[in-house]
Parts: sequence; structure tokens; C-alpha cells
Amino acid sequence: MVKVMSDYQLKDREKAILRFVIHQFILTANPVGSRNISKKYNIGLSPATIRNIMADLEELGYLDHPHTSAGRVPTDKGYRVYVDSLMEPPYLDRKTKEVIDANLNAHPSYETDDLLKITTSILSNLTDQLAMVTYPKIEQAKLERIQIVRLSSTRILVVVTIQSGLIRTITLELDAEIEEENIETVQLFLNERLSGLKFSEIRSTIAERIKDIDETKYKPIVRVFLDSVDRIFTDISSDKVVVKGAKNILKQPEFADHEQFQSVIELIENKDIIIHVLDKKRQTQKDDLVISIGKENQDEKLSEYSMITKEYKIGDLEGTVGIMGPKRMNYSKIIAAVVYIANQLTEELTKQR
Repeated sequence: MVKVMSDYQLKDREKAILRFVIHQFILTANPVGSRNISKKYNIGLSPATIRNIMADLEELGYLDHPHTSAGRVPTDKGYRVYVDSLMEPPYLDRKTKEVIDANLNAHPSYETDDLLKITTSILSNLTDQLAMVTYPKIEQAKLERIQIVRLSSTRILVVVTIQSGLIRTITLELDAEIEEENIETVQLFLNERLSGLKFSEIRSTIAERIKDIDETKYKPIVRVFLDSVDRIFTDISSDKVVVKGAKNILKQPEFADHEQFQSVIELIENKDIIIHVLDKKRQTQKDDLVISIGKENQDEKLSEYSMITKEYKIGDLEGTVGIMGPKRMNYSKIIAAVVYIANQLTEELTKQR
């Protein structure tokens, strides 16, 4: 979890008022006034005292004061303190967990691809935010085996199984006809020379490793492997992310504003922004749960959003599960949902191996 360290020390009364303001703002999406806090929460303070404390919190940078309203709204700094120390501990009730488990277990034969898409839908429906799941990066994964299936006299299907359990398939066109028995021989030879190597190693050394095969007899298959090595053994999953939940996130009152509406549509259509931010988080954050609020996202297009992400694993490979939505969100519930779903996804993918 990202934490902002600074030299402030909020008093207990300031913490309580900040917590109540954020609670109310999350519930109503409207600026919160001192009279509202006084009526809603029995804290033994007059509206005037509460108003003074809110003014102090604004001066310290935890609250802001919209020009058109007498109430206050949280700033990025206010949300950060709330998430780090003031909100209720993340909790997901048993019934919600059962619904998640039932959906993930509905079809045990799901391919990895399908499971990631279903996970994204579950997370978006549960949180009413934009949900995303990145595919695992396989650049440093090790090859377990290659299978070659003859589709026709000039077409083959290459099935690449990675040691983590992931499977990739690529169809290749040959420039000459091939016999079934030649395919089996080349498959055996390739597995002897390449199994156990990282994709990056295979790309840089394949020509040397298979140079002594009888190229006259097996030339069409060997040639297509050499010509297609970047396609077969490149981390094509690095630019893949499933993003779902446009209908859910657009229900939020923040998107009644046309400009905000357009911004979220742009994010959904241009997934590169999301991928770039998630990759940066992976590289810079040691914790597998990361919460970034507003300008902490370091991309101007995301300055009005919060992102909550957690890693899931398939063997030694990692992907990311997460949500993105307005900064005004139920952090406790959503953090719990992201963590639980990421852990359950890891469990489901482990079963498939």
C-alpha cells in the first residue's frame, strides 16, 4: 500500500471530523457542512466548533472548499490519511465471498483467458467501478514444451506450454508441404533443445541451438520457426489488459459532468494509459497491494481517479487485478474485494496447472 509520510500530527478531534466528512462525502457526493456533521454524528461538538475544525483541516490541506458551496470536500491528502489510518478495516461479508466463489467456480473448464474476463466482470459488478485485469508477463517464463499440430499440408498450429501452466497457440503458414512424421521429429528435436529456457534466451539463441538439424529434410518447419521466433516467443501479453464496467462507473454522479464523462470514455478506449500506469506501479512498488489516489497516479488523465490494485500469480508469473474509479469511493469495501478476488483468482489458476 502506498503511504505518504509527513510531519503532521492530527489531533483526535481533527481525525474524527476528517473521517466523518469523508464518510458523508462518499455517501452523498455533496460537499459536507458543519451542521450536517453535527446532526448526523453524536460527537458532542457544536456546529461552530466543527466549522472551526473543518477550517483548520482546510488550511492544513486535508479538505477543500468548493466556491459554490458552504461545505467541504476531501483533497487527495485527506483521502490518503483516511485510507492509511482512519477508515474501517477492509472487510467482505461471507455472502459476498460466496457469490464471488460461485461465479469463479461456475465452469471449471474455463480457459485462462475466459477466467480473467469473468474475474473482471465480477469485480466491476461488485464495486460499481471500472475493473481491470492484466495478463501475466511471460518474458522471463520458462518453456515447458512445444507441440506442433498439422492443420493442412502447409499450415501448422504451434502450442507453447509455459512452466507456470499458461498455454499459447500460434498458427503458422509454411512455404512448402510437410509430412506428419517430419512434424513429430522436429517437435521432439525442438523440445530437447529449447525446453527449460526463458523466452528471451530462446529468441537470442535458437539459430545456434538448432543449427545441426537436417535442414534439407525438415527445412519448411525449421525455417518457419526461425522466421517466426519473435512472434512465438515474445511477451505479447504485456500489452493485454481486460477492462470492464463502463456502465457501472458511469452511474456515479461524478460523470453527470460532460467533461468527466468524456475522460472516462477515453480511458476505456485507450487502454495504453492504464497499462502504462500499471506497469509503472509494478516496477516502483514493493507491496503487492497498491492504492494510489488522484495525483499520486502520476498521469494527468488519472488525477481525478483512485486506483486499487493487487497482484495475482500463476506459478512464478504475476498479473494485476484492480479497479479505477472516482476518488469518492468506499475504500474499505473495495480494497477487501480486490484483495479477495486476486487471491481467489490465484487459487483458481493454480488448480488449472
